Amino acid sequence: MPEPYDDGAIAGTGAGGAMDLAASEATTLERTPGGPLGTGPSERPRSLWSDAWRDLRRNPVFIISALVILFLVVISLWPSLIADGNPLKCDLAKAQEGSQPGHPFGYNGQGCDVYTRTVYGARTSVTVGVCTTLGVALFGSFVGGLAGFFGGGWDALLSRVTDIFFGIPVVLGGLVFLSVVTSSTVWPVIGFMILLGWPQIARIARGSVITAKQNDYVQAARALGASNSRMLLRHIAPNAVAPVIVVATIALGTYIALEATLSYLGVGLKPPTVSWGIDISAASQYIRNAPHMLLWPAGALAVTVLAFIMLGDAVRDALDPKLR
Repeated sequence: MPEPYDDGAIAGTGAGGAMDLAASEATTLERTPGGPLGTGPSERPRSLWSDAWRDLRRNPVFIISALVILFLVVISLWPSLIADGNPLKCDLAKAQEGSQPGHPFGYNGQGCDVYTRTVYGARTSVTVGVCTTLGVALFGSFVGGLAGFFGGGWDALLSRVTDIFFGIPVVLGGLVFLSVVTSSTVWPVIGFMILLGWPQIARIARGSVITAKQNDYVQAARALGASNSRMLLRHIAPNAVAPVIVVATIALGTYIALEATLSYLGVGLKPPTVSWGIDISAASQYIRNAPHMLLWPAGALAVTVLAFIMLGDAVRDALDPKLR
C-alpha cells in the first residue's frame, strides 16, 4: 500500500523546511558554472601536470631560461644561421688578435675565429648534456624502479650496486677511464658520464616508487589482478616520474660543466672536435695577453649551465605540491 502523501516530508516543517530547500537550491546554483541555468562549461579538476604547466607559464625564471635554451638548441642544430665561418679554419698571422670587423670576439692562439668556435661549441655541449641526461634518466629509473617495486633481495642487491658506483669519484674516474680512449668523438665521454651518473637518479626513482606503490589505487589494481608490469607502467611510473624529471633537468647543466672540465684536463673531448672546454684549456695560458680568448667560451659555458639549472629549479617548484 503506497505511503500517504506527506506535505511536511517534502517541505520540511513549515517555513523552516521551505527556507532549507531554498538554501539548498541556491547552493546548487552557485556551484553550477555559467550562471543559474548551468549553461557554461563544467569545470574539471586539473592534474598535477596541468597545474605545473600553468605555474611555469607565469614564472619569469622559466620563461627566460627556456628562451636561452631554445636559442642554444637552434644554434646547435643550425650554427650557420649566425656564424658563416669555419671553426677549423685558422690563420697564424692573426693569432691572439682582438676584435675586428666581422670577427667580434677576435682570434685564439692558433688564429681561429673565437666567435665561430664559440657558436659551434654549443652543438657539442648540448649534445653531450642531452644524451647523457636521457641515458642517465632511463637507466637510473629502470634500476631504481625495479629495486623499489620488488623490494627484498632485489632491492638489497641493486642498492649495493648503486652504492658501489656512487662511491667512485667522477673526475678521478674520468682521468682513469678516458685517458686510455683515443676516440675524438663525444660518445666515450657520454658513455662514461652515464656509467657514473645513473646512481643518483636510481635513488630518486627508488624512493618515488616505494612511496607510489603504497597508494590505494595501486593496492586496488593489485586486488583486481593487475600484473606487475601493468601496475608499474600504468599506475606507479606516471606518479613517480616527477622527481626524476626535476633532478634530471638540473643535472643536465652539471653534465655540460663536467664535459668542459674533463676536456679542460685533457681527457675529455679532443681536437679537432670543437668544444668550450678545449678552447678554455687552450686559452688559459694566454689569459694575461689575450683575455678575450678565455672570456667568450667561458661566458657561453656559464650562461648555458645557469640556464639549465634555472629551468630545473622552476620545474621543481612547479611539480612540488608542498610549495603550492
